[in-house]
Amino acid sequence: QVQFVESGGGLVQPGGSLRLSCAASGSIFSIFGIYHMGWYRQAPGKQRELVASITTGSNTNYADSVKGRFTISRDNTKSTMHLQMNNLKPEDTAVYYCNGGLLLITDPKAFPSWGQGTQVTVSS
Repeated sequence: QVQFVESGGGLVQPGGSLRLSCAASGSIFSIFGIYHMGWYRQAPGKQRELVASITTGSNTNYADSVKGRFTISRDNTKSTMHLQMNNLKPEDTAVYYCNGGLLLITDPKAFPSWGQGTQVTVSS
């Protein structure tokens, strides 16, 4: 059962910025703080991949391709998570998803369900 809703995507020129949001809903809303979370993306013709993760203690980790450009954060008081994306490149074009669990999950295949995601397109 999907309980995360992504938003904030759009069309941006190379070098531009976007801020994605992920909102917890349903039964997860009140216990969001004990979920390890991650942002994932899937480009056309490619497998879904982990972009960034944040633990319950706010320790963060990033894919090499986005280090120094993306910043993941969370606000447990609002049961939300964000991904600030700067200096966007055409290769960042993908549908971005958020997901999480009581364990830190790095393999997207481990999740039984996903939200609709939010489309990010980087193009001039």
